[in-house]
Amino acid sequence: MSEQNKTLTRRFYDEVFNKKNLDAIDELCAPGFVDHNAMPGQGPGVAGLKDMFREYFQAFPDMRLTVHEMIAEGDIVVTRFTGQGTHKGTLMGSAPTGKKASFSGLDMVRIKDGKATEVWHEGNDAVVFMQLGIQPPA
Repeated sequence: MSEQNKTLTRRFYDEVFNKKNLDAIDELCAPGFVDHNAMPGQGPGVAGLKDMFREYFQAFPDMRLTVHEMIAEGDIVVTRFTGQGTHKGTLMGSAPTGKKASFSGLDMVRIKDGKATEVWHEGNDAVVFMQLGIQPPA
């Protein structure tokens, strides 16, 4: 089961982050999906997740993510990743800067019945705002 869960999680990063396929969220996440570390203003569930990614893809149209490690045990998959993108669109009310930003993070995702049901995300979001020279949202 752990390998299947890693495959599903890897598909999420590839389809959603790198291919910008928001429809994949419906396929890979359960309807009652919970983001325990949602971004400021992010709505609940799958709809909120899609809205958040839509905003980030508009702000960073060239965003790419690289998975470095993935560990699975039981129904949990932990992933360490890095990424980068160029700030070309509005981000949480801040005008585009044209600057490149790099980010890193750790996600812990719970999988049940072949779908992601919960995520806990730890990332360096404040560092991204510093790289862009903009104020992070409150």
